[in-house]
Amino acid sequence: MISISPVAVPGAPLARRNPVAKVAAALVFSFTLLATLDPVAPAVAIGVELAVLPLFGIRYGVLARRAAPLLLSAAGIVVTLVLFAAERTGRTLVEAGPVAVTSGVLLTALGLALRMLAVALPGVIVFATTDPTDLADALVQNAKAPARFAIGALAAFRLVPLLGQEWQMISMARRARGVDAGRNPVARLRLFVSTAFALLVGAIRRGTRLAVAMDARGFDAATPRTVARRQRFGPADALLVAGAAALAGAALAVSVVLGTFRPLIG
Repeated sequence: MISISPVAVPGAPLARRNPVAKVAAALVFSFTLLATLDPVAPAVAIGVELAVLPLFGIRYGVLARRAAPLLLSAAGIVVTLVLFAAERTGRTLVEAGPVAVTSGVLLTALGLALRMLAVALPGVIVFATTDPTDLADALVQNAKAPARFAIGALAAFRLVPLLGQEWQMISMARRARGVDAGRNPVARLRLFVSTAFALLVGAIRRGTRLAVAMDARGFDAATPRTVARRQRFGPADALLVAGAAALAGAALAVSVVLGTFRPLIG
């Protein structure tokens, strides 16, 4: 089952910062790295993210488990570009029949894979250290987000674990009726697609019922709503956002100094 509960050590200095500040810092840090295509800047950024991880109270093993899909995606990017890139620039490193790995293709693939990891890891860290209820409260109080949007996002976070449970339930029900793909890969793919479609239909129905229930409770009204828990945005939270911007700029500066900076535009 997918878990969305925070896994940070209680009392970690950055984990207890305002949720809006953590989201803003992650966005600033991530979008700054989109300015370059070279592998140096995202590699430096990943090093920074791993270095500050103890300040968020997250163990490296926990992060590795949560970021496992990202690692698989990064490996897929490298393999796909190395095998199917149209332009084979640079020095030839490996040549085996129709497959030719050149330095230019390898640098481009590594740059894209590292940039994806550097951009996605801050989001993984933020949501691994933030309680969904605190995030919804902070969005309403500090970011002035509409209550309907914030509570809807909270409900979505709370309902994510049900997807894993429903997938398992659908699979068990089909197995009980004798619907099993066995070792046939085509049948497995067909069964996966049909199960995913059934899960999607169930999620849409649940979302529709939730939207109607929220409207019935006045979440779409213009009346100001009260909050039970105050979320304060203090100087330390502003410093977190500024520090994220400074570290992202430092990663780009290292790339410029080393002469590997490749702007996304221009």
